[in-house]
Amino acid sequence: MYKITLIPGDGIGPEVTAAMKKVVAKAGVEIDWEEVNAGMEVIDEYNTPLPDYVIDSIKKNKIAIKGPITTPVGKGFRSVNVALRKTLDLYANVRPVKSFKGIKNRYEDVDLVIVRENTEGCYTGIEHKIGDYGAETIKIITRPACERIVDFAVDYAKKNERKKITGVHKANIMKLTDGLFLDVYREKVEGLDIEADDLIVDAAAMNLVLNPEKYDVMVMPNLYGDILSDLCSGLVGGLGLIPSANIGKDYAVFEAVHGSAPQIAGQNIANPTAIIQSAVMMLRYIGENDAADRITNALEKVFEDGKVLTVDLGGDASTDKFADEICKYL
Repeated sequence: MYKITLIPGDGIGPEVTAAMKKVVAKAGVEIDWEEVNAGMEVIDEYNTPLPDYVIDSIKKNKIAIKGPITTPVGKGFRSVNVALRKTLDLYANVRPVKSFKGIKNRYEDVDLVIVRENTEGCYTGIEHKIGDYGAETIKIITRPACERIVDFAVDYAKKNERKKITGVHKANIMKLTDGLFLDVYREKVEGLDIEADDLIVDAAAMNLVLNPEKYDVMVMPNLYGDILSDLCSGLVGGLGLIPSANIGKDYAVFEAVHGSAPQIAGQNIANPTAIIQSAVMMLRYIGENDAADRITNALEKVFEDGKVLTVDLGGDASTDKFADEICKYL
């Protein structure tokens, strides 16, 4: 039996994580979930959305999975997600983006992976105001961080038998910061036995919309990964379908990347696919590949059948009913 930290989150988080637990249990993987709360509901008691007991639990269990947690826009506390990544040094964010038959999209046969540097760039949180006139964010890019994220992407491509890797940057303008990332990337991919190229981030955005099938593994600094991974999710049906893993040397946290959607919380209509797919990534991480394959196959059958889908996918099924349908195929 595995001991894994579960952070339900807030908004729709508790509903979608409950559905995920049901599916994982049906797949036959025995997990002792250590449930810890973070986010809006704990601020009044602990004066922080990320109490120490959450970090302590993850450090003890090494692996966690979390539902969405609300991040205030423009004020209030910083992102719990960013705090977890920095505190646990979860330097690699991995977001597979794959289209499903049965889900209506503008594109078919999309199958790519965004590998995003998770700890620096514009996400270091070094900001200050310039009087009432303006504000400044300091972007930091270091050689060690560039080296390990490119190494991670190359290793991921090899292990998963991917055929191409693309480095994304803005080195034509930010010649020192993105220039360093590009230099490291080119050093690392030189002589590889898989195809490798690089692309300016704005051109990458355009090309992903025009021809997403041309891309496979894409590695990039923090901010670009945040933006392009959301863009790619739009190619295959939205954030409600996309899983995510935050991986470091010692710990891994898997999460749904969509928001907490408080406007529909408690209505049992949220789509749990993203957190279920994140659980699939988690199962592969711990070596439970058979269970991961069976959950993926069950999801594919539910989508192809098209009779039991949540509202965002054009159906009228509840969160629970959708999870039960996956379990039926398991």
